[in-house]
Amino acid sequence: MNQVLISIIIPCYQAADTIEKTLDSIFKQTYPFLEVIAVDDGSTDQTLLVLKKYQNKITIIYQKNLGASAARNAGFKVSKGEYVLFCDADVVLTNTMISDMLSELSRNPRSAYCYSNFKFGFHTFDLFPFDANRLKKENYISTMSLIRRERFIGFDESLYKFQDWDLWKRMLERGDTGCWVNKRLFYAPMRAGGISSYSLTNIIKLIFRKITQFFS
Repeated sequence: MNQVLISIIIPCYQAADTIEKTLDSIFKQTYPFLEVIAVDDGSTDQTLLVLKKYQNKITIIYQKNLGASAARNAGFKVSKGEYVLFCDADVVLTNTMISDMLSELSRNPRSAYCYSNFKFGFHTFDLFPFDANRLKKENYISTMSLIRRERFIGFDESLYKFQDWDLWKRMLERGDTGCWVNKRLFYAPMRAGGISSYSLTNIIKLIFRKITQFFS
């Protein structure tokens, strides 16, 4: 596998209770060529103090509370990786997540990014190959995707919902598509204020669809 640098950018807001598990799962990745950038988006809890415990391993940015999209964009500006992954501060990655996604992108040089299956609370979401028409109607791709740096066009900081869906659709408009790893590569707890990359509305829709398919 190519020894390319991958930037993992973590927007953090009130994440003192979860960020350590996220960072620990990143440090356990089988792919070693990583830079980790944590952006504290004006937290008022102990998030910044927790991050400082890892200051020899990560880059820490602090900004006033501007929202997750602004935090992601700020992290991207200082990143150097050939690929970027925007990681939520409550997510736990499997040990092979980065290597699996990078391998899939290497096999699909025309793809701008790679996404995977995942688990959210007690629910599993096993997805499917990229479908442009479906993406226009349904937000099925998580922010937890590995993106080629040159294809990333930035998050719209004016949006407070569906920032990830907006990104994928804007990328699609210019011809960028994704590829899929048929593995569950991360876990996010179901909690208030949790996984920012997959809105609760979309989770409910996907759960309802799975139930409907089971009984049909």
